[in-house]
Amino acid sequence: MLLKVNLKKIIILRRYYVNRAIIIMVIIIRGLYVHIPFCEKICSYCDFCKRVPKNEQMIWDYLKTLKAEYETLKERYQTIYIGGGTPSMLNVEQLKYLLAIFKDQKPLEYTIEINPESYTDQKGLIFKAYRVNRVSIGVQTFQERLLKPLNRQHTNKDVFFAIKNLTEIGITNISLDLMFSLPNQSLADLKADLAIVKKLNVKHLSYYSLILEEKTLLYQLYKKGLYKPNDSDFEALLYEQIIKNLKSFGYKQYEVSNFAKAPRYHSLHNLLYWSLLPYDAIGAGSFGFDGKYRYSHTNNVTKYIEEPKVTKTYQDDYTLYQDFLIFGLRKTAGISILETKRLFKRNPLNDFPTLYSFIDQGFLKYENDWLKVSQKGLFVLNQIVEVFI
Repeated sequence: MLLKVNLKKIIILRRYYVNRAIIIMVIIIRGLYVHIPFCEKICSYCDFCKRVPKNEQMIWDYLKTLKAEYETLKERYQTIYIGGGTPSMLNVEQLKYLLAIFKDQKPLEYTIEINPESYTDQKGLIFKAYRVNRVSIGVQTFQERLLKPLNRQHTNKDVFFAIKNLTEIGITNISLDLMFSLPNQSLADLKADLAIVKKLNVKHLSYYSLILEEKTLLYQLYKKGLYKPNDSDFEALLYEQIIKNLKSFGYKQYEVSNFAKAPRYHSLHNLLYWSLLPYDAIGAGSFGFDGKYRYSHTNNVTKYIEEPKVTKTYQDDYTLYQDFLIFGLRKTAGISILETKRLFKRNPLNDFPTLYSFIDQGFLKYENDWLKVSQKGLFVLNQIVEVFI
């Protein structure tokens, strides 16, 4: 069927600005996600696959398994994203071994996540040597007292050093991961964070609200009555301040939680997820999608090392249609109704007439073939996408 062919080779357009001219590059794109589950300490809010390594040998065994799994793949990747966990906690030799696994690839965008306290100038030079061109720094907040309940170990000094050092060695595409609605966070705390963001002037920001997840340390505190999440009105106030301030700083919101200085700094890899494009994944706890199947690896690091097998789930056309709409409305550009009809032979405005109610209330806009969330609709997006489930 047309759907199953096109999802593997959808052509997307990305803008590159050179000498003030816009060059449109046509890319047939596929990505690779690589998961490094190891952490020196476990953050209280994190529900990703992670663990403190038993010893150095466990890390080496994991990296060797990762390499063996990668060697079963035969694709060329335009994006590689190494996440975690904490990839930057690897020592110099482990980091070289990891990045050497992908030396045959020449991705357009090559991202690695770091925690500020485990970054060093030597590691930055290794990134540069292996052609890593984008670094995502886990900051969460610049209010150091608020980091303690999150079990984060870095200081602002660590963050500023990492940004300065990466820039000096020529890796200027830097993204900061930030969070709001944190335990004991005030509006003044958020505004102080935003003032620092303005001064740092990095290319990209991801700004997520803290979500209370089961199987986290924070959830255990919640169950014991030792932590109370912020109410939805306060969270909405903080989110409104983030959108307003970042816009005034020159950032454009291109997805619910993501902001960039220019289109060329959009996270090309994350756009794969939101656009239902294919991506491979290796490592414990990682998820991939080949256009027909979603697949996952075990969260158990020891079991992954023993046998890195995947569990596959077939995605029928209607499931893909639902995902296309749900993820598509996360992007501020929205969904092309014409493209939706071409891919799925369906019109969401006919299939889900409740959407017209959201349009009438101003939560959605339908203009020139595009269905998109309005600014006030961003605050009720979860209710909107429930229509598709």
